[in-house]
Amino acid sequence: MARFTRLQVLNTMLETGMVPVFYNADVEVAKKVAAAVMAGGCPLLEFTNRGDHAWEVFSELDRFCARELPKMMIGVGSVVDPGTASLYINCGANFVVGPVLNADVARACNRRKIPYSPGCGSASEISQAEELGCEIVKVFPGKEVGGPSFVKAVKGPCPWVSIMPTGGVDSTEESLKAWFGAGVACVGMGSNLVTKELLKAGDYDGITAKVHATLDIIGRIRGGR
Repeated sequence: MARFTRLQVLNTMLETGMVPVFYNADVEVAKKVAAAVMAGGCPLLEFTNRGDHAWEVFSELDRFCARELPKMMIGVGSVVDPGTASLYINCGANFVVGPVLNADVARACNRRKIPYSPGCGSASEISQAEELGCEIVKVFPGKEVGGPSFVKAVKGPCPWVSIMPTGGVDSTEESLKAWFGAGVACVGMGSNLVTKELLKAGDYDGITAKVHATLDIIGRIRGGR
């Protein structure tokens, strides 16, 4: 069962402005990454469903966070079907993210009051997602769909839309300024944040520093830091 309410998770996404995205088959690595992200000032982590028995790693990670990182909100990504969504919700997922929009996933999440951010690539898909109760809609793949100009174009006629692009978001001021300037609510960041180089080196302090620096940039862009 989720340890945080839907409203708590959504408000944290909006306030933080960033959702780190990560996967590793080694649960000990996952624990260290979660701790590093939290130490960097981000209480959110999306663990993607990308490997065999990934749910077992997630389940162990959730127990670790509940015990050692009680303010950390972990969710699951790469979910494309309701069965997988339900499995992770029962393992403690606080939010569900997918690369595509699936109405049955939305219904499964709504039944348990879990935020669902589906991947959308058009104004019509975004509208359908909102009709299904999705508050923050993922735009994926962000760069290929059209980048910041796509976000700006959608928010013209639909200013109420809350968008989280994933794919094509870098941790540089130039990239973040373009996205937030276009009107995104928050951004999803994977290997551009928790890099392969840092993971290979076991440099968890480096991950903490990168998360902290990225949040500082976002804060300055938004005028809050």
